[in-house]
Amino acid sequence: MEMTRNVARQLGLGSRIVAPAVVFGVLNTAALVAEMWLLSRVVADVFVGHDHVATVVPLLSLLALTLVLRAALVTARDASAGLAAIRARGRLRRRVIDHLLALGPAYARGERTGELVAATTEGIDRLDPYVSRYLPQTILGLAIPLIIAVAVLTQDWVSATLLLVTAPIIPLLMILVGSYAEGHIQQQWEALARLSAHFLDALQGLPTLKAFGRGKAEQATISRISHDFRDRTMRVLRFAFLSGLVLEFITAGAIALIAVTLGVRLLSGSISFERAFFVLLLTPEYYRPLRELGQHRHAAMEGAVSGNRLAEILATPVASPQPDNGVPAPAGPIRLELDAVSYTYPGRSRPALADVSLALPVGTRTALVGRSGSGKSTLLNVLMGFLTATGGEILVNGVPLSTIAPEEWRSRISFVPQRPHLFHGSIAENIALGGPEARLDEIEWAAELAGAMDFIQSLPERTTTLIGDGGARLSGGEAQRLAIARAFLKDAPLVLFDEPTSNLDPRSETLIRGALERLTQGRTLLVVAHRLNTIYTADNIVVLEEGRLVEQGRHADLLGSGGAYSRLHGPGRLVPA
Repeated sequence: MEMTRNVARQLGLGSRIVAPAVVFGVLNTAALVAEMWLLSRVVADVFVGHDHVATVVPLLSLLALTLVLRAALVTARDASAGLAAIRARGRLRRRVIDHLLALGPAYARGERTGELVAATTEGIDRLDPYVSRYLPQTILGLAIPLIIAVAVLTQDWVSATLLLVTAPIIPLLMILVGSYAEGHIQQQWEALARLSAHFLDALQGLPTLKAFGRGKAEQATISRISHDFRDRTMRVLRFAFLSGLVLEFITAGAIALIAVTLGVRLLSGSISFERAFFVLLLTPEYYRPLRELGQHRHAAMEGAVSGNRLAEILATPVASPQPDNGVPAPAGPIRLELDAVSYTYPGRSRPALADVSLALPVGTRTALVGRSGSGKSTLLNVLMGFLTATGGEILVNGVPLSTIAPEEWRSRISFVPQRPHLFHGSIAENIALGGPEARLDEIEWAAELAGAMDFIQSLPERTTTLIGDGGARLSGGEAQRLAIARAFLKDAPLVLFDEPTSNLDPRSETLIRGALERLTQGRTLLVVAHRLNTIYTADNIVVLEEGRLVEQGRHADLLGSGGAYSRLHGPGRLVPA
């Protein structure tokens, strides 16, 4: 399972990145040929010709220089190959992460986070042997034997013929053994991806597992998956050692064949000692790059499995086709107009959004309501540019959204999800994600507007208090207020909320409602909400049902209409079924 040229090109792993290593390897081979020629001359002159050692001092001096030169070239080859791997790994990881960010939540929702993490971490690390060893060796495995074969041909055509005839046996066996092992390597990678995804899911759901007494059962499941991964890894290693043993045996047999042939011919007088010794010294070096290619191919197959997964991620088209060099987003407050916007997910026949026409004026708060699956999250993803409407048009202050550069457009949006992610760090650092260059007083101002300063002041170190990954030390309402503080700090003219008060206590809900009212001033707000307390004060309430806009208006008007809204939020239905 070698990486195809198309995949390698897509990952940026072309042979050009290892060109310096190849050049150093070729120069090292030339120095090797010179070294073996000098050594054969010295041995022939001293031990066969019985010359005095003083007569070969110039040759010994040149031999010492070639040894030093080869050491320098080998060091330079390994260093340049390692540096190429580091650079390729960094560029590829940046590309994959940028592409995942461009794909957005619409893509990530259909993937397992642990598997994506494994692909972008260990998966990319597995490409290191491919770049630093296998990729340059594929070129050197052809160039070095040709150079040595030419050198041997100048001395003995019979030995050169034997070298050229026996050389293809090693790649052939390498392919046969490798083809048998590639299926097991694929299974090993799948087991690793499954283990990573399952372990992360279990870790994130640990409180729930403990609450329902499922900790022991989950421990047994993780143990079983871990043992499966261990068994598959050991199976792959057995095939790797087996392939190495076969290659070493075949190489030793080929060298022995040429050595015996040279010995018989030397005894018969058909070849001189100097030439025979020179050929014998070069014979192991002729097979060495082919043998190393076989050894590195195992690592290359592991890299090919993860490389194919990374190429699959990079090949996933970004849903938003807006050009990177599109027009700038309009400055100042934002007015949105949706004209018959529709969207159908690939592979589905029923549209998730169908002919949604809606206006979001500046300084207003629009509530988006509907049952689960009615199209609310799809509409948010379309507005953020992670999905491209398959029909209709979205206008931003009269400018088509399709003409605005995606990054430029998203810089004008603040998005507060239902479950905001907080990173390990201080309170101030987490709020500063909304404005990395913000001063401490600006961070505290944003926290005050979001209603977060009351609990921040109760913390031992206020804004410098460290919190765990995911906001482990905070309640749901406190984490939500920090996310709203980010929106205040970013000061974007368009703010999108995804159910900001769900699963919160009454006090937190009251504080967040107050923050929403303050955010509305001079901005355009779209709030996806279920709870009536969040909805009834909105300037406009939009009701979606099976992807269609079925009602819109104010709370009092919709409640008395007897339509979809009254079924959701009528008497006794403060929270939808």
